[in-house]
Amino acid sequence: MAILLDGKKAALGIKEEIKKDVLLLKEKGKGVPVLACISVGADPASCVYIKSQSLAARELGIGYSLISLKEDITQEDLIAEVARLNTDKGVHAIIIQSPLPKNVNVEEVSSCILPSKDAEGMHPENLGRLLLGQGSIAPCTAAACMELLRRYKIKLYGKEVVIVGHSNIVGKPLSMMMLRGFATTTVCHIATSEAHQLESHVRRAEILIVAVGKPGLIKGDWIEEGAVVLDVGINRAEGRIVGDVEFDAASKKAAYITPVPGGVGPLTVTMLMHNTLRLFEGYLVS
Repeated sequence: MAILLDGKKAALGIKEEIKKDVLLLKEKGKGVPVLACISVGADPASCVYIKSQSLAARELGIGYSLISLKEDITQEDLIAEVARLNTDKGVHAIIIQSPLPKNVNVEEVSSCILPSKDAEGMHPENLGRLLLGQGSIAPCTAAACMELLRRYKIKLYGKEVVIVGHSNIVGKPLSMMMLRGFATTTVCHIATSEAHQLESHVRRAEILIVAVGKPGLIKGDWIEEGAVVLDVGINRAEGRIVGDVEFDAASKKAAYITPVPGGVGPLTVTMLMHNTLRLFEGYLVS
């Protein structure tokens, strides 16, 4: 049976490191990092994530400010709110909580956040730095995957890595980070599946990362013996939370595998706090 990649345990270790760094900065009179979250409307899933952010920030000694806006806000007014936070010296990191209303272009609004305050690592400049191997701020879920591999001392160099899903928040940035670690990296997407090539790619993977949002997409018998499997998918099926990989069958073949829930998910908020601290440190030297 596979060893479980315990995201909760890894998150605890990272939180302790963040807490110590924040306390040290405070003791030196440097102040504390402050994260501002812009929320539009009252999406139930967003409310849960916002609560997690607030609790994590409080636990780690990070300041947290929630800006709740009405669902009928215009894109112009939302951008104006971002601009206000950009100029607020008491705010060091900004996140815009998804989803946003249909009348709002997410990419346009997100790109209005200063790169130096971009807590999610989604600004084009930060993504460009990630591509060039210069960035320290990466999208939180992608960073969570990398941190989980690092904590369990799973080497990337020369490994055959297959990423299923090419989203801007996971697949694409993760592929850049894998290449930075000298992994041989393949990214699969809907066209791969339509060409009936998904299974053949998955079978080659020494490290498999799946982030699609489709329960049971990856069959357990596709997994190579001794592979490492990171399942980022979170789906509700038959009254329970499951991933994109058939867990029971896959865990019999894999060497390591993430549980769902309890794998990558617990690390995502932690990496948001990690980014907030890094941005604050950048602010102090700017």
